[in-house]
Amino acid sequence: MPRVAKELTDLAVKRLGPKPGQRLPVSYPVGGVSGLSLQVTPAGGKSWLLRYTVPGLPGSKQKRRELGLGGYPTVTLKQAREKARELREQLAEGTDPVEQRKAQRSALAAEQARAITFEQAASQYIEAKGGEWKNAKHRQQWENTLKTYAFPELGTLRISDIDTPHILAVLEPIWTTKTETATRVRQRMEVILDWATARKYREGENPARWKGHLDTMLAKPTKIKPTKNHPALPYPMAADFMADLRDREALAARALEFGILTAARSGEVREASWAEFDLEGKVWTVPAERMKAGKEHRVPLSEAAVQLLRDLPRLKGNDLVFPAPRGGVMSDQAMKAVIKRMHDAKVKAGGKGYLDPKQDKIITPHGFRSTFRDWAAEATDYANEVVEMALAHTIKNKAEAAYRRGDLFEKRQGLMADWAAYCEG
Repeated sequence: MPRVAKELTDLAVKRLGPKPGQRLPVSYPVGGVSGLSLQVTPAGGKSWLLRYTVPGLPGSKQKRRELGLGGYPTVTLKQAREKARELREQLAEGTDPVEQRKAQRSALAAEQARAITFEQAASQYIEAKGGEWKNAKHRQQWENTLKTYAFPELGTLRISDIDTPHILAVLEPIWTTKTETATRVRQRMEVILDWATARKYREGENPARWKGHLDTMLAKPTKIKPTKNHPALPYPMAADFMADLRDREALAARALEFGILTAARSGEVREASWAEFDLEGKVWTVPAERMKAGKEHRVPLSEAAVQLLRDLPRLKGNDLVFPAPRGGVMSDQAMKAVIKRMHDAKVKAGGKGYLDPKQDKIITPHGFRSTFRDWAAEATDYANEVVEMALAHTIKNKAEAAYRRGDLFEKRQGLMADWAAYCEG
């Protein structure tokens, strides 16, 4: 028969303390429940322990267990005995409290893991795998494409909840118009979701996988007929182009330069009147009737844009900022002609000229909006909604359009200032 410990009273437990010269914790059986003891450290700290045994593997000895029940006096003697009795009852029913606690902790950890969002998972993936990438630019491209296209739809969703409809919401709007970009976005979403599955953040098939899944719903990228975009200059060449453009003295050259600095449409620039400008406040307010979306648009002006306007001549009796030689609205062809002359001069000097490398065509004034868009997406941290607002694009999502009230003017001020600085080189 195992020795039965004497049942200590509250006062006896209170009086227990470290012994002179004690260097290790000492346990004192307190009775009432088999295996219950009070552990006292050399410093006088007290805590409750329950010691018990469970069957080992066949042919092996029993396993000894030790389970903490809390500190004394926070947990009283009475409470410790009650806890110990409950645990002994579990043991009698075949449940090991230690294993049960491990299972509970594992379940909690799994639930917490499943609660992380797609954006958090993407950040963790980039942090974990970024060291494999060849340079910082590759990492920035990863972050920018996700921030521009994936996060607006998936960013705040739990990684465990993401399914095919969410993936399609990201890809379908750009699949036929920005196929190359959309393909990269899909691949990156797939990699992040695979990583999340390996980390036990989610379960099941990857909704971003192509073969046998998205390939049944989306056109093959190689079969999509390229959209005829306006030929655009790669943004790394913007500063060189602007330096060349400033050497041109024609008013059409200034109109083109102003259009580039403001990322405005050609017609918005060519039809601009002095009454629309507040040079002191650095704001250009384009009236609704001149905007493609039919809504008034405020454009923050950079210092470079303001100075360009201040340096322009004002014609008496003509309120147009960039009038044609005969006084009417400048034609779009006049701005294209500036680019054509610049291109021809470059080619004559032995250069390649100003071509869109994807289309092998001379760039256009409107193409600079794409140049600005690519620069903002790949070389800055500005949110996609700020860039889209700068381009005065219509919000296709009706719910989002109804929710948005402001025009993000202050954020766009920084964006346009940074763009002007980039164009300065």
